[in-house]
Amino acid sequence: MDIEVLGREERLGLVARSHLARIACCKDGQPYIVPINYVLDEGFLYSFSTFGRKIEWMRSNPRVCVEIDDIAHSRNWESVIITGTYEELPDNPLHDANRDRAWALLQTRPNWWQPGFVRTIVSGVERPLVPIFFRIRLDDVSGHRLGPPPIPRNMQGSGGLGHFLRSLFGQDGSAASDNHGTKPSGS
Repeated sequence: MDIEVLGREERLGLVARSHLARIACCKDGQPYIVPINYVLDEGFLYSFSTFGRKIEWMRSNPRVCVEIDDIAHSRNWESVIITGTYEELPDNPLHDANRDRAWALLQTRPNWWQPGFVRTIVSGVERPLVPIFFRIRLDDVSGHRLGPPPIPRNMQGSGGLGHFLRSLFGQDGSAASDNHGTKPSGS
């Protein structure tokens, strides 16, 4: 198996079909990474939070990195890395259209307000639940994949190499066993 570079459509396809990512920001040389829910629309990831370290740091340094993956197994995964720029969408007339767009897009996802709008207590003090909508402009998108080798058409029958590959990876391409020949837990 080889790690392959994802094409542009494959990279954007993974970003579009996913909704959970990890966003990394940096302040004074210290990185910080947290999960976010998002929706992709026209070159932006739209998201939502309340004030905390992530928002404070992105206001200070709007350059961010976002990681999105789809992992079926350690030998079957896709991953996309986005470098981008944070843009806050404050509650004012200048940003109303983009803020309304973010609201409309995010509502299409179940539990879109989590983890951003849940009660948070830091050092015994409850953080105010004031919504902050933002978007990340996609400046660069790269991606890779590791997956099972395609089964040649003439070997897709019930025996031979095709049978062996299906026993390793399953009919749908997901891994059927781990490196020790046992079924993975949860299968």
